[in-house]
Amino acid sequence: MNKEHVKLAIAPIGWTNDDMPELGKENTFQQTVSEMALAGFTGSEVGSKYPRDPAILKPMLEIRGIEICNAWFSTFFASGNKAKTIGEFVNHVNFLHAMGARVIGCSEQSKSIQGTTLPVLEQKPIFSNKEWRLTAEGYNELAEIAAAKGMRVTLHHHMGTGIQTVEEIDRFMALTNDNVGLLYDTGHIYYSEGSQQAMLDVLQKYLPRIFHVHLKDVRDEVVVQVRDQHLCFLDGVKKGTFTVPGDGVIDFQPVFKILDDYGYRGWMVVEAEQDPALANPFEYAVKARKYIREHAGL
Repeated sequence: MNKEHVKLAIAPIGWTNDDMPELGKENTFQQTVSEMALAGFTGSEVGSKYPRDPAILKPMLEIRGIEICNAWFSTFFASGNKAKTIGEFVNHVNFLHAMGARVIGCSEQSKSIQGTTLPVLEQKPIFSNKEWRLTAEGYNELAEIAAAKGMRVTLHHHMGTGIQTVEEIDRFMALTNDNVGLLYDTGHIYYSEGSQQAMLDVLQKYLPRIFHVHLKDVRDEVVVQVRDQHLCFLDGVKKGTFTVPGDGVIDFQPVFKILDDYGYRGWMVVEAEQDPALANPFEYAVKARKYIREHAGL
């Protein structure tokens, strides 16, 4: 892949899990970003331990050669919380813009079960026609707000949410304008569909609208446990549903090839949340970096 066009980042969720702060609570912000840099990454997303003042955060990252490329943003359009969502989004955009990021990864969290104890493979929310309309209208508006700052909005399709499956991704993309992008996440689409081909089909279909990429691998044997034991999303994470590229069942070679052939420009982010007590974050960051160097030429 073209080193001038594609940059590599890693998410802090491997060090401290924002959804389950007890996982990795011992890992400090400084240790996290130092280990990212030491492993060979030049970018990061934003975690709960990161200072939110650019004047403080920027110098701490610059000295390590790290940039901020994105930060999670929860939207609640389907549940009718448009004004609050947009108000918070403006603040979020201003922070990211000040940090130099040009992409915003959003997730529609209305009715989401990802943080609950409900079985993730059985009780995901289904949006009504009205909820779909509200979501699409909201995202179209977010894209305009972001564009005014030279930034782009993406939807992070996610397990346990109303936009998880291929059909739901298709519906969202059909209802939104072309300046609303997709945050393509290998792990979430593979987890949802149980299929490498479905994962690649989504990538191929939406290439012009994929503005950000999350690289995560999946352990099939843990997905089987989640299904058989009716586990929630976070229990699956703790057991090791996700891992870094090259450590699970996904073949990333065609992912890299499709992106490269298209001429993808942007960030690829290793985002593989695990229990740091079971999967040492630095070791796994090094493992991921080595795999990407060998298989993507980056």
